[in-house]
Amino acid sequence: MAIDYFAESPAVLRDFLTYHETIRGHSRLTTEHYFYDLRLFFRFIKQRRGLLETFAGFDDISIKDVDVPFLSAVTIAEVYDFLNYLSREQPTQKNSRFTEYGVMASTRARKVVAIRTFYKYLVNKARVLTENPLSDLDSPKVDKRLPKYLTLSESVGLLSGVEGRHMVRDYCIITLFLNCGLRISEVSGINLADIRDDSLRIIGKGNKERVVFLNDACQSALNDYLPLRQAVKDPLDPKALFLSSHRKRIGVDMLHKLVKKHLLAAGLDTAQFSAHKLRHTAATLMLQNGVDIRALQEVLGHEHLNTTQIYTHVDNEDLRVAARANPLSRVKRK
Repeated sequence: MAIDYFAESPAVLRDFLTYHETIRGHSRLTTEHYFYDLRLFFRFIKQRRGLLETFAGFDDISIKDVDVPFLSAVTIAEVYDFLNYLSREQPTQKNSRFTEYGVMASTRARKVVAIRTFYKYLVNKARVLTENPLSDLDSPKVDKRLPKYLTLSESVGLLSGVEGRHMVRDYCIITLFLNCGLRISEVSGINLADIRDDSLRIIGKGNKERVVFLNDACQSALNDYLPLRQAVKDPLDPKALFLSSHRKRIGVDMLHKLVKKHLLAAGLDTAQFSAHKLRHTAATLMLQNGVDIRALQEVLGHEHLNTTQIYTHVDNEDLRVAARANPLSRVKRK
């Protein structure tokens, strides 16, 4: 069951979450991440300061008493202690016998972003603080990793191997992932009314709308699936394009499982590939086949070009040409 994070938040955090959801137009998922990251931070600070009246497990520490004096007293040293806790003691998989401890630098960096954003809000928007005690806070160094993606032959193999009771629906879903580079939440959110001839209306991050054009493969897959979708009697979500066997909109969790199932059936490593990697695959294949980087930015719905530019480092043929052009490339050991 989804947590009511507004009910669990102190007033100052509630106002921050409301601001991001209503004024900044951030998605509920983004707002939830802010809540979870800040709740973890506040729990750590309360424990570190010995502010717990009775012994309680870490996950039972309430943050509802967090107020402006508490927040104004936070120091950079406490934040660095928090990051040290995350890197050494934070469990990576709760409720598992095989959990490890210490989260990745990218996860720690995300929590720093949440803390920074919150404190900027307290100073610049809510104006409950006159100075930002964390203005000089540094982020953990995050190594840049190239996105994993399927090759063209692996992509064809994945599509060719789609079978089962919901074969037509699943084939359509995977076709949209591989051809349009959609986020998993975007696929879940597609409505029947979003299909407009050869284009698809997509609501992306921050509720931003964009139009994705459908190639022949996507149109064919949709044409095969739509009669089956329209034959569903009394759907619980009549607007939704993709429905489960229970006539409900297919959610993000089910999409993850659906993609994993077909990846396994195609003999692909599900530890390396996922629904999001299908988005990477679409982006990489488009770029390799001559799509302009700015056009790709629009297709993917990236706000900033530098987010899209990571794909320019993947299997770049120009780099191969440059390597072969070096005259030393022909010198071999005799």
